[in-house]
Amino acid sequence: MPMTFADLLCPSCALFLDFDGTLVDIAPQPEAVVVPAGLIDTLQTLHGYLEGAVAVISGRPIAQIDEFLTPLRLPAAGVHGAERRRADGELLLLATPPLRQVEDAARALVGQHPRLRLELKRGSVALHYRQAPELESRCVQALQEAVDQSPGLTLLRGKMVVEAKPGGASKGRAIEEFLQEPPFLGRTPVFIGDDITDEVGFSTVQRLGGLGVKVGEGASVAWQRMANPAVMREEMERAVCAQMRKAGS
Repeated sequence: MPMTFADLLCPSCALFLDFDGTLVDIAPQPEAVVVPAGLIDTLQTLHGYLEGAVAVISGRPIAQIDEFLTPLRLPAAGVHGAERRRADGELLLLATPPLRQVEDAARALVGQHPRLRLELKRGSVALHYRQAPELESRCVQALQEAVDQSPGLTLLRGKMVVEAKPGGASKGRAIEEFLQEPPFLGRTPVFIGDDITDEVGFSTVQRLGGLGVKVGEGASVAWQRMANPAVMREEMERAVCAQMRKAGS
């Protein structure tokens, strides 16, 4: 029988959630995602139930996460861990290696192929090819060559995107850092994500005695799986409602 969100949810867990493809459906453009009605309230209730031990772990900048989840401001790791906001609100930023060569290479490719989408973040350069999937190999090759000439950077593959980021940044490292701090300290970590970029997070929580949950299809090291973001949201809302009923009884 497939695992439900209620099976994952216990008072002693720490919950780490990817954003795109997990909490929300992936959109043709990053700014076009839609936050479904009720999601923010559900996350707020979860945050209270777990005494604050809920964090968003995303490739997006934290500022974008906050904009989509307003007025909620959860602990968060953005740009694959290059920036991290602790539960007490302190913002921690990794040192960023120079990105000029990668940015120049990406701009040159976008100039030749307008259907590509260049996304510049603090600490990373992302090149989206969702509207031009036939250009995947060109995008990967161009950015890999630039990264090879840029000390301190590494190349990350995702769903229809390739991204150069600081080599020391990863979702797994961000999760480990959260688990060393209250209110995450001493809790069993659960990480739910959907992309290749989430695999290191799955490996991390499972190495630490927790659980990784893959949303959607595709090979994964995660021990559990949910069919798609809609199912994940439904299960999460159902589990939260059950906990509220239990608390009120």
